[in-house]
Amino acid sequence: MGLDKVLAISGKPGLFKLIAQTRGGFVAESLIDNKRISVSLQQNVSVLSEIAIYTLTEEVPLKDVLAKIKEKENGEPTSIKPKDSKDKLEEYFFDVLPDYDEDRVYASDIKKVLQWYNLLQQHNMLDLLVDKNDEAKVQDEEE
Repeated sequence: MGLDKVLAISGKPGLFKLIAQTRGGFVAESLIDNKRISVSLQQNVSVLSEIAIYTLTEEVPLKDVLAKIKEKENGEPTSIKPKDSKDKLEEYFFDVLPDYDEDRVYASDIKKVLQWYNLLQQHNMLDLLVDKNDEAKVQDEEE
């Protein structure tokens, strides 16, 4: 399973794991309480592998940002809490991604990224940040 099977559903807290597709949508399981819900195609759903963070030069894929947080925290939960002040959140995010676009990345976005990182970390899903293609490239370069 990769980040293409992890979903954020508008109006629902946390992250969801894609379980099965149905005729009118799909079934997803919450990473918070493991409850399964039916999601219709009309709901606004984002796949984590498709989300990117704005920087001054480009858009950085969310998996790269999460990998930088993992590196900063040595795979542990974040040292800063999503409910901390806006200034603390922005300072932390600046350490992780120095050239993020402060005009287009809001404190609420930073909170969401930190919550998602902590959820993935809590469920031992941070290994999803490494693509199988990336692993193959690294192994080819080492040989």
